[in-house]
Amino acid sequence: MKQGKVVLVGTGFVGMSMAYSMLNRGGVNELILIDIDKEKTKGEEMDLSHGLPFAPQKMIIKAGDYEECKDAQVVVITAGVAQKPGETRLQLAETNTRIVKSITQDIMKSGFNGIIIVASNPVDLMTYVVAKVSGLPKNQVFGSGTVLDTARLRYIMSDYLKVSSKNVHAYIMGEHGDSSFVPWEHAYVGCKKIKDVMREDNRPMEDLEKIHQDVINAAYEIIEKKKATYYGIGMSLSKIVKAVLDNENSIVTISTYLKDGEYGQDDIYIGVPAIINSKGVRELLKLDLTEEEQNKLNNSCRIIKEMREKSIDKIIEEN
Repeated sequence: MKQGKVVLVGTGFVGMSMAYSMLNRGGVNELILIDIDKEKTKGEEMDLSHGLPFAPQKMIIKAGDYEECKDAQVVVITAGVAQKPGETRLQLAETNTRIVKSITQDIMKSGFNGIIIVASNPVDLMTYVVAKVSGLPKNQVFGSGTVLDTARLRYIMSDYLKVSSKNVHAYIMGEHGDSSFVPWEHAYVGCKKIKDVMREDNRPMEDLEKIHQDVINAAYEIIEKKKATYYGIGMSLSKIVKAVLDNENSIVTISTYLKDGEYGQDDIYIGVPAIINSKGVRELLKLDLTEEEQNKLNNSCRIIKEMREKSIDKIIEEN
């Protein structure tokens, strides 16, 4: 395995936003770009490479194919189609399951045994698909989960409280979607509970729910204004990859595999706080949830499992 070698599958807006972020941040020794559109991928290789004289470190960037996965430390999957007007979430999931299944099979044919990070949507379902198809240990496969949602929450919360977003410690949990929730009892500004800050400042508690709603609506608003969201998730993926490459033991709300009744769930990928390092998911952080929060998490998981039962599991098992 080559240390610092990353393979990106999918050179659309999300994938290339991640690649550009990596180029600026450094920490990656080799970046391989894979996409069904070979010409575009070659163009992306050239365009990124021309920025290398101004990058913080030397980096090999090239358009490649799946055999390049063999000795990669990390593979990031961003490929997939976007939801079309009038298309249901289940229809999108079915289409992307077939795409992600094929990609995963090609990755594993190379002999790959590193970490796979999934960002294709619906991300919790697609992470499950990759884990099932790859057969890799569950700690080596995880999704971007609610990392972007959490970043949005911290940004909006910091703007509301007029403090640095780096000092807002709060998480969005559950599905990367409308059924997500914030465990507010575990939300802090610095080392002080956000709820205590709200009380002392005589701020209405209803504002917290409005802030969460703003997080949920953010993606819809961006898509309405500029057709897609990609810079935020690109930065988020760059952060996650760096945490793996640098063995950071960072806490992030990734789509992680729950088993043996963790959070009252079993055999499902969902967004929860977890510690990640060079081996993937080291461990989950178990938070005490209120009954309402637990019900919200259960609802998130139910939505995902229903889609799996309707068709996703059948597509995975197809020859």
